Amino acid sequence: MATLKEYFVKDAVTLTLEGEFPIEGPNGTHLVTFIGRIHFNFEANARYVSFYIPAHNGVEFPELLCLNFVPELFDWASSHSVSTNLHGLDEVASSEDLRFTGRVYLYSEVPVPESLKQQVRQEAASRGNFVEFRSVEYMETRNRTEKPLAFISHDSRDKEEIAKKLALALSSRMCPVWYDEYSLRESIEKGLQECRKCIFILTPNFLANGGWAKTEYQSIFTRELVERQKVILPVWAGVTSQDIYQYSPILADRVAAQWSEGLDTVAAKLVAAIGA
Repeated sequence: MATLKEYFVKDAVTLTLEGEFPIEGPNGTHLVTFIGRIHFNFEANARYVSFYIPAHNGVEFPELLCLNFVPELFDWASSHSVSTNLHGLDEVASSEDLRFTGRVYLYSEVPVPESLKQQVRQEAASRGNFVEFRSVEYMETRNRTEKPLAFISHDSRDKEEIAKKLALALSSRMCPVWYDEYSLRESIEKGLQECRKCIFILTPNFLANGGWAKTEYQSIFTRELVERQKVILPVWAGVTSQDIYQYSPILADRVAAQWSEGLDTVAAKLVAAIGA
């Protein structure tokens, strides 16, 4: 049900820095843009790299290109270093001090032939790197074995600041969730039907959205009536009880998590309510 790019995003459970690598053709035309990430694990004193390779035309051996981008990614990250206090210690750890494990994850929308995998692995080994391929097969396997426990319904304007952060926080608590960052409408409807719960991010943007947000709410409300159980888990962000009442009197009676309580508190409450 989730896309490969969604897994690329959700698999990032540690702090990351992200950069883009546009690829141009011989005549200067833009062909594709790779996304590169450095993942920082301060507890393990380690860092590793991942790349997302979209579907493309005209780019030969993009996986080998990504290996060439690893030093460039680290050079760029050196001017964006971050520091943090280790848990229970006064010691401050810097991202520049973390050891590169040599691990490189390649998320490729185009299946990679075994012959090319071997070539990339050999080239990576010569540089002290270890490559793991995550392509269409990886996505399909995870879709078969993982069933998200909740669907996050939100207005697109609240995606980056609320929905995405909440999705990652819940996933890191062993509560897989799904939200429509890159997926098709048919897949979204499937998620609405199959997920155990539906989290509604109720913001001024959501309440003003008379399109798909309203349709998703009506769909889940109908499901509650049919199944005779509560499916909706509301999260209020920047709205009042009067705002919610005007949108839906029934929804105003639901116990809601308050975004103002902080991400960790909201995530913990939702995990308990979902029963993960």
